[in-house]
Amino acid sequence: MAVRPAAIAVPAGARPSTGAWTVVARFVRKKPLGAAGGALMLVMLITALFAEVLQTHDPIATNAAYTLGRPNLAHLLGTDHLGRDIYSRIVHGARVSLVVGVASTVLGSVLGGIIGLLSGYIGGTTDLVTQRVLDILQGLPLLVLALVMSAALGPSVQNVVIAISIPIIPRAARVIRSSVLSIREMQYVEAARSLGVQHLRIAFRHILPNTIGPFIVLCTAQLGSAILVEATLSYLGLGVPEPYPSWGRMLSVSAAEYAQKAPHLVLFPGIAISLAVFASNLLGDALRDTLDPRLRGS
Repeated sequence: MAVRPAAIAVPAGARPSTGAWTVVARFVRKKPLGAAGGALMLVMLITALFAEVLQTHDPIATNAAYTLGRPNLAHLLGTDHLGRDIYSRIVHGARVSLVVGVASTVLGSVLGGIIGLLSGYIGGTTDLVTQRVLDILQGLPLLVLALVMSAALGPSVQNVVIAISIPIIPRAARVIRSSVLSIREMQYVEAARSLGVQHLRIAFRHILPNTIGPFIVLCTAQLGSAILVEATLSYLGLGVPEPYPSWGRMLSVSAAEYAQKAPHLVLFPGIAISLAVFASNLLGDALRDTLDPRLRGS
């Protein structure tokens, strides 16, 4: 009589390990547009990290002998009205846009997430007052509020980050609060309360980890808006100041005066901004469909 091999005991609740590459491959297969957006964001990240390696010229060095030069082998995307290499400035502009976009998105989302977490968990008068204040902030468009804050704080990288992050706070607070309102009624939260666990520990230890999915989607979706707002502020002269090569600043200098004479001055920075915002939106939509249980399979 054949003896069957003993089965290997698997701990309760354990699941077979799924490799990261398997998860990525499944995401690429189910969400090809989101994967394309993620690939563009990865290219932007690599460009920002290795800007000094990828540049062909000093991005702030001028050359009066070759102003408004058209694209050629020496200057791949041409030069601007001061003879500065546009390709090198776009490469370094990716770093500025990514640093400002990520920093302002994370800062605004974290502050808004904490406000939404505490507001939704505490409830009552605290929640009512907090939501009315957030209504006032959210009543102003993101760009308008960022313009007001940037004009009040002055043009600098740190002030631009603060100016963009403040309009993100009410949006982040609303998203996290809506998740907290449903999670706080779960049985494990009620069990923690019955055991006498402190409220702050329940909020940050048991409820907060279950809002990570919406938080990731929020950050990804807001990143494109932050990059676009930074470019707009720089275009209006309220964003990242010289000598930092910003995509919006490049458009501000060349759009009105040199657009017809040298269209490449406007075309290439505009394409860079469009691709960054487009990629962020595609990735954010795909992550939302993947992480939101109500939208899976739609």
